[in-house]
Amino acid sequence: MNENKQSLYSMQQEVDAYIQQFKTGYFSPLSQMARLTEEVGELAREINHYYGEKPKKANEQPKTVTEELGDVLFVTMIMANSLDIDLTEAFQKNMEKFNQRDKYRFERKDGQTND
Repeated sequence: MNENKQSLYSMQQEVDAYIQQFKTGYFSPLSQMARLTEEVGELAREINHYYGEKPKKANEQPKTVTEELGDVLFVTMIMANSLDIDLTEAFQKNMEKFNQRDKYRFERKDGQTND
């Protein structure tokens, strides 16, 4: 992993600074959802090329799963910023939920069970 790590908060600030330089600013939530869906589709396509049964066509541009995941993250941050959502807070709440609700959902390496 990269040594130069940023927090979600600082990444959201960087994305906001990028968007603020344009007159258009943030698109509507519905337009952003369409863009996020498009980016997730591109990620799915790359996953299918690398791990599935559908190889790339000879004339298709090379892209990577990393690049497409980055696009999904970027668009997610744009959407969060426009809706005034702190992704760090959202992440922390989700981890609390998963650590409580799903603590014993899958077989654990430590052998603990919910008995």
